[in-house]
Amino acid sequence: MRPVLTLGVSLFVLAAAVEAQKPPLLPEKDVAALANELSGETAKRNLEGIARFHRQRGSKGFHEAAELVAERLRAYGLSDVAILQFPADGKIFYGTQRSRPAWDAEVAELWEPSGLESPPCPQPSSEMQKRMEKEGVGVAVDCVIARPEKRLASYEAEPIVLAEDSESADVTSDLVDVGEGTKESDYAMKDVKGKIVLVSAQPGAVQDLAGKFGAVGIVSYAQNQKTAWWGEDENLIRWGHLETFSTSKMFGFMVSLKTARGMKERLAKGEKIRLHAVVKAGQHAGNYEVVTATIPGADAKLKEEEIAFSCHLDHQRPGANDNGSGCATILEVARTLQKLIAEGKLARPARTIRFIFPPEIEGTLAMLNGQGRFSQPSHSENPDGSETIRFSNLVFLGPELAKRIKAVVHMDMVGGRLETKAVFHVTRGPMSLPSFVHDVAWAFAEWVNEESYKFAATGKAEYPMVAPEGGKEQLRAEYSAFTMGSDHDVYQDSSFGIPAIYLNDWPDRYIHTNFDTAANIDPTKLKRAAFIGAATGYFLAGIRDEQVLPLTEWIWPYNLRRIAESEARDRQVPKQERFAADLFRAAYERNALEEMSVFAPGGAPDREKRRTALPLAKYMKDQTATSEASGDALLKFSRRHEPKGPLAVFGYDYFAEHAKVAGMATPKLLSYEGLWGSGEEYAYEVLNFADGKRNAQEIRDAVSAEYGPIPLELVVEYLKALEKIGVVEQVK
Repeated sequence: MRPVLTLGVSLFVLAAAVEAQKPPLLPEKDVAALANELSGETAKRNLEGIARFHRQRGSKGFHEAAELVAERLRAYGLSDVAILQFPADGKIFYGTQRSRPAWDAEVAELWEPSGLESPPCPQPSSEMQKRMEKEGVGVAVDCVIARPEKRLASYEAEPIVLAEDSESADVTSDLVDVGEGTKESDYAMKDVKGKIVLVSAQPGAVQDLAGKFGAVGIVSYAQNQKTAWWGEDENLIRWGHLETFSTSKMFGFMVSLKTARGMKERLAKGEKIRLHAVVKAGQHAGNYEVVTATIPGADAKLKEEEIAFSCHLDHQRPGANDNGSGCATILEVARTLQKLIAEGKLARPARTIRFIFPPEIEGTLAMLNGQGRFSQPSHSENPDGSETIRFSNLVFLGPELAKRIKAVVHMDMVGGRLETKAVFHVTRGPMSLPSFVHDVAWAFAEWVNEESYKFAATGKAEYPMVAPEGGKEQLRAEYSAFTMGSDHDVYQDSSFGIPAIYLNDWPDRYIHTNFDTAANIDPTKLKRAAFIGAATGYFLAGIRDEQVLPLTEWIWPYNLRRIAESEARDRQVPKQERFAADLFRAAYERNALEEMSVFAPGGAPDREKRRTALPLAKYMKDQTATSEASGDALLKFSRRHEPKGPLAVFGYDYFAEHAKVAGMATPKLLSYEGLWGSGEEYAYEVLNFADGKRNAQEIRDAVSAEYGPIPLELVVEYLKALEKIGVVEQVK
């Protein structure tokens, strides 16, 4: 039996009437304490420190950034500060993530050596030619000029110019323009053996084909992610990557569109361009490093549960918004909460609050799946008054941590000024994981929207959340449906089932470029993001049994609003598709409310009371879905216990690798484009919904409600492919 909505336009009236409390959920004294203590300037100073380092996985630069963060956490007085180490050698797996060897670079320069050119020479006028001929002076027909040596790229100056996973080389060779460089036809009638190829695609998309034709290196002018500003600034240099596990080892340099256009014009005129590349870099066995620290909870039982703050510390230099901003902001949350709790201005929450700074996705997978090593100092006083420090090598058990975490506040890009064109999002979780925690975050964000608008419009507001060195405009946060692309994908994968709030900027015209600098970061935005995160995490860490029923009553209007939005969006969906979608969405909202029992194990008897007492209940009635399932639609699949994690991870595609070994063609679902979702999102959710209870038809209905209608046969084909590679098993 599934609930179905019986309301129509009235929902819009109810949704419009929803007003956030002022302030919501927390006592005003707690809100005031957070608003007064959080500092956008402190966050930005820490961001500037992080942005100094080229933070590639396992590298010296990442380690230096990790040490900086750990030092700040210790200075702020947090507990259990540690840099966890998880071996990464290219062979060890952490769930679905094949560990990528550490990568370091010391030197990388790209030069155009000095030489001679024969450009067209200016010719004398016809009158001058006559005079010269009369006087017996020859007419110039050619000229030669000396061209000085020119450095085109320097890793020392801008590390972004060297593509990640480049290998050492010392090569002088001709440059050949092969266009995009991703198709065999791009190399037709071109001799690239022993040459360097100029390409418009990312180096990783080119290297196997370029290597097949004998190229020794790549110069790429790949542009940024496509937004309205794509290709607009020809001086941007895009962060480049080679494929970690490719057998075609080579180097790749990244240049601006302006530089590439100059090269292409010269080559098109028949000019020969000779380049000298010097690279000292390469992969090596190393470690994923994850910085972590805690604020211990106060309740004897609940302190074993945790609310986590997450970011990702790795990125190219400067990587200010992506993701120096997220790391610096949760560092500011850590400082603020620890200080206010120590001073007695905030009560110590029942649950433990943890702060996590990993390499993106792969570090989180290593942490939740693996055993990490770390050293913990112990201090003892000697008879002469001196102090001896001893370090104990300890083991960290990731699977145990995964069981303790009840919710995550994840920040990835939260500081972009107006120049970045960023829109700030509070992003909900996937519909496969119903949860109320996203509504808690949105309640605080919506309140900050209102307060910041009052201030921007009138110059007066009780809580403007403005940093002295920051902007004064309204925040204008948006409450967004689930999108993929950061560590929240890992937590909310069905292997772990941990609700994650995703705070993020998108679009950002400078993401992954040399212009992602601290100058483009707004301290006011950092302060506001820190408040939303701090208030949300602190509230969730303090929820007790007796608070759950009142919270349910407070949350339900958000459920109604979401249902109203879904009804409006469904106008794009054929009528025959809407019934099953309505059934699923209503069940999702009810389950999101019932999920509060995770935070109140003693409140389980109240579950039926919460279900029937809410105004939401009178808009729902039990009905059986009318869609008939037969044949393959009745098949049920259950995810296996191992491997844990999403299948498309970082620098490694678990599904593609294992499908290739099994000799399977790529399932059509992976390239499908729905009304609101892409193939990657459909695939993520199909696997999440494979719980052994839903049949293929019900899974198809669920992902259709989330991303738009999709043919049943595509879902079945993908589920059978997952079964063939051992990720799911059929339930008989």
